[in-house]
Amino acid sequence: MDRKGLQAKIAQKTARLELYRKREEVMLSPDGVKSYGIGQRNVDRYDTALRDIQKMIETLEQELDELLAGLNGAKPRRAVAVVPQDW
Repeated sequence: MDRKGLQAKIAQKTARLELYRKREEVMLSPDGVKSYGIGQRNVDRYDTALRDIQKMIETLEQELDELLAGLNGAKPRRAVAVVPQDW
């Protein structure tokens, strides 16, 4: 991938990460009530769990780190398998 492609992906992931962080902040605030009920009526305010938001933040941060490393010239990680053999 060329440098402009990496920069575009970095900008996109950064914007997405900021949205997830804002969402987490709202959910952790005192006004971030997930659900409540009055009598027999219940209202769900959010349809996502906090752990899902935090997991996505962690994933996006890792992806951004990899993209930034690629932009700075580091090579991507490579998986290597070793198969032991008995001769």
